[in-house]
Amino acid sequence: MTIDVAAAGPDRPIERLGDLLGSRKVVVLAGPGGVGKTSSAAAIAVGAALSGIRTCVVTIDPAKRLADALGIEHIGNDPVEIDAVGAGKLWAVMLDADATFDDLVVRYAKTEDQAGRILSNRVYQNLTRNLSGVQEYMAMEKLFELHNDRRFELLVVDTPPSANALDFLDAPRRLVSFLDNRVFRLIMSPGPAILRPVSFAARAVLKTISRVVGAEVVDEAVAFFQDFEGMEDGFRERAQSVQALLHEDATAFVLVSAPRGDTVTEALSFGEKLSGFGFAVAGVISNRHTPAFATGSRSAELETELEPLDRDELEANLARMELLRNSEESELIRLVADLEPPRVARVPLLDRDIASIEDLAQMARSLL
Repeated sequence: MTIDVAAAGPDRPIERLGDLLGSRKVVVLAGPGGVGKTSSAAAIAVGAALSGIRTCVVTIDPAKRLADALGIEHIGNDPVEIDAVGAGKLWAVMLDADATFDDLVVRYAKTEDQAGRILSNRVYQNLTRNLSGVQEYMAMEKLFELHNDRRFELLVVDTPPSANALDFLDAPRRLVSFLDNRVFRLIMSPGPAILRPVSFAARAVLKTISRVVGAEVVDEAVAFFQDFEGMEDGFRERAQSVQALLHEDATAFVLVSAPRGDTVTEALSFGEKLSGFGFAVAGVISNRHTPAFATGSRSAELETELEPLDRDELEANLARMELLRNSEESELIRLVADLEPPRVARVPLLDRDIASIEDLAQMARSLL
């Protein structure tokens, strides 16, 4: 089935997003903030579940938008099954980066004591809360974990609503770079038993640092790296596996936008970033379009049923809505012409907020 978008051209029909559900295992939604990514992700997941696909929707957004959209009170780091969603099944996950990192430490530690020392170390606790990229990498780690969960046939991922929303795509590479960094390797290299595994060269660096931040902090840092010894290979291999998953044909990236000039410009920038990471845009969702209003016979009724002043105001408002709709169509055409996506979904502006599975099912019909 095709969608009538002028930019498609006669030789390039634009398909619906629905065919992704049967051919892909992971669908990642990206785009500017405030364009309805979370609702779109939830709607795609509901539509997939209604069609009989066992689906898990994942949000990296710490806000409660996904829970609200699904009409449930709480979503956590472990999949929560949503009741009464058609022939398939539906689960939802809201990323908890700290819990995911803790799970990785427990998985890769050689002993329970080693895991316990790392989890209680203040350097580790500060690292998980404040180090740039940890949230994004843990999102990819969670994605990989869920991808290998046999309960799910499809994952739908809602990315973060920030200017750096695509940083999570580069997080696995950055983690590998960190583990291969000269300073990290220096600290982890063999050395005298008194500070093993900290070498003589590393001790000289740490001695200088301790004059600034204090010896106690340096001691905790050394203890952290000592306890981390032997675990870095597991993190590196996992990061490389995540990178491979993102580049598989079974993973699709869908760009979400709204038909406004500034938003389309930002969405086009997102598209360029995706291309820079080596990912193609598999589809575009254009959200909250002004609907077409009926004219003709309805205008004749207005002639007889309304006062002239009221009728003039309504017709002026209709004219404004038509101008707005034409402007939105122009922006959608600009988006499609630049990105040339194989699939496009135009979603009308709904008359109420998304607050239930039924609302999401209605949105899914427009999307899929």
